[in-house]
Amino acid sequence: PTGYMENSISYSAIEDVQLLSWENAPKYCLQLTIPGGTVLLQAANSYLRDQWFHSLQWKKKIYKYKKVLSNPGRWEVVLKEIRTLVDMALTSPLQDDSIHQAPLEIVSKLLSENNNLTTQDHESIIVAIAPLLENNHPPPDLCEFFCKHCRERPRSMVVIEVFTPVVQRILKHNMDFGKCPRLRLFTQEYILALNELNAGMEVVKKFIHSMHGPTGQCPHPRVLPNLVAVCLAAIYSCYEEFINSRDNSPSLKEIRNGCQQQCDRKPNLPLRLLHTSPDLVSQEATLTESRLKPVIVTSNEIHVEVERNNTANQKMTANVGNDSEPNLIDCLMVSPTCSTMSIELSAQADRILGCYVEILKMLSDYDDWRPALASLLQPIPFPKDNCLFLSSLTVFFRELKYVIQRFAEDPRQEVHSCLLSVRAGKDGWFQLYSPGGVACDDDGELFASMVHILMGSCYKTKKFLLSLAENKLGPCMLLALRGNQTMVEILCLMLEYNIIDNNDTQLQIISTLESTDVGKRMYEQLCDRQRELKELQRKGGPTRLTLPSKSTDADLARLLSSGSFGNLENLSLAFTNVTSACAEHLIKLPSLKQLNLWSTQFGDAGLRLLSEHLTMLQVLNLCETPVTDAGLLALSSMKSLCSLNMNSTKLSADTYEDLKVFL
Repeated sequence: PTGYMENSISYSAIEDVQLLSWENAPKYCLQLTIPGGTVLLQAANSYLRDQWFHSLQWKKKIYKYKKVLSNPGRWEVVLKEIRTLVDMALTSPLQDDSIHQAPLEIVSKLLSENNNLTTQDHESIIVAIAPLLENNHPPPDLCEFFCKHCRERPRSMVVIEVFTPVVQRILKHNMDFGKCPRLRLFTQEYILALNELNAGMEVVKKFIHSMHGPTGQCPHPRVLPNLVAVCLAAIYSCYEEFINSRDNSPSLKEIRNGCQQQCDRKPNLPLRLLHTSPDLVSQEATLTESRLKPVIVTSNEIHVEVERNNTANQKMTANVGNDSEPNLIDCLMVSPTCSTMSIELSAQADRILGCYVEILKMLSDYDDWRPALASLLQPIPFPKDNCLFLSSLTVFFRELKYVIQRFAEDPRQEVHSCLLSVRAGKDGWFQLYSPGGVACDDDGELFASMVHILMGSCYKTKKFLLSLAENKLGPCMLLALRGNQTMVEILCLMLEYNIIDNNDTQLQIISTLESTDVGKRMYEQLCDRQRELKELQRKGGPTRLTLPSKSTDADLARLLSSGSFGNLENLSLAFTNVTSACAEHLIKLPSLKQLNLWSTQFGDAGLRLLSEHLTMLQVLNLCETPVTDAGLLALSSMKSLCSLNMNSTKLSADTYEDLKVFL
């Protein structure tokens, strides 16, 4: 019979598959031997026939191994079959992801259904499937098996010899841990296993260096984002029980244990208040002691220590006779006047936190990784209004301070600009590590370093000074009183730009400046500049001025200091050597309406200053200047500007469209 088959043939029923090779045989045919006869399959060409042949052979063998390994007998035989299965996958000419994934899934199912294997059996199976893992991610169940092995046998040679290339491949090629969180968990457990070795963090450091490579630039763009994702997830897990104490969010542990559905999860266990001392529940002690002993709120992972006043204690002791003990949130709701609160991590959580914060420190030491690392850490979602949560991160903030210090010391704008908040209304590292912030523990030394680098870049603007005056004026004055030169400069700039409106506050700032030698000297220089500014802005002088070509910033400063230029409306600096530094002098020309900067080195930092001070500017020529989109966007606030020449600049099409809307 010929034509289409009336009934399908199951793969398990195929006894043999052969290529027809006898003389005068039909072209491009396969012979399938089944119970009761044979079937010939004819393809259109030899390539398609070979594809059918190898695919059918593969399917036939996979069914065989599934059947054999679903009912394991002696583990010596099972291990031999696994090795044969791996060899078959490696030698198959078929090019498909399922060729390597199918054996891994078979082994994964085998391991999940047999929990009585010895450690030696585990390691033998891992070594047997290692060749398949060189070019394939392990499936989720196999990741869980690897995690268990890392936890139970961290010093096993399998961790170093087999898992290392697997984790390296995950970090180099994984695009989204959200699609397979067990890959991230396996990477976390592997790094913790490395940390358990005798050399500890030195081994982890060598691993991080191997991921970066020996050159100054890491050739794998996914390594850093994946490492940061692993670190942040591990750090989050240290505080997870505390964070989830008020909701029913699934934890990483529950995800790891397979309880991802809401209905599958156990009820959330709140952090409980344990009355560990009779003194804490004694009414007599409540009446006699003005301060209470700390009450320990404990859970499996975290110990929370809370001090309450007498009123709170009376409310708490009134509930002692109840059957249910109050939880942590009840304690805090009863006593909103908590004076201190600290989170004490368990020893295991403390080791995890120390390990992964140390990795973040290592990452910050690589110059090529620092810009991307700063950008990745900038939008960490710390809730601004949750002081309880922020207070729980004291250890994390203290350990992370080294990373923030590296950002503050980096002269590149794309690095230290990430110290600021990612958007308005959300605190950034600058706010968290400033005096009064939950992370500040050094009387403002890091805060002063951050202000210094930001002011030295392109942040010497009214907006930045206004934010400091509104939120951090007290710390600035205190640090200036202690002789910090950066804070002295900040206070002088606040006076120079008229940031402070209140006369009493201005007098207090002046008194602060005059209390130190450096402050007195800088305040005297400010007064001299103010006198020169008044003379410069006095009505009179020319209305048009053109500097000779090749003039410098110093030449412009010398010229403007020679007389009054209060009437100057048109200034041409075309084809001179002036830079953004001359903006400090240009913003002192109150009547300036036309400014020609054609073919100068005037850049983005200067544009930001002009946009804030020269509100009357109408015509601006930036042809052949090194300005970029970042500086040009600042011009959108100049409502009087009616003519802007940006020919031969690095202007992008998107920025051009944005400027058309504003100007």
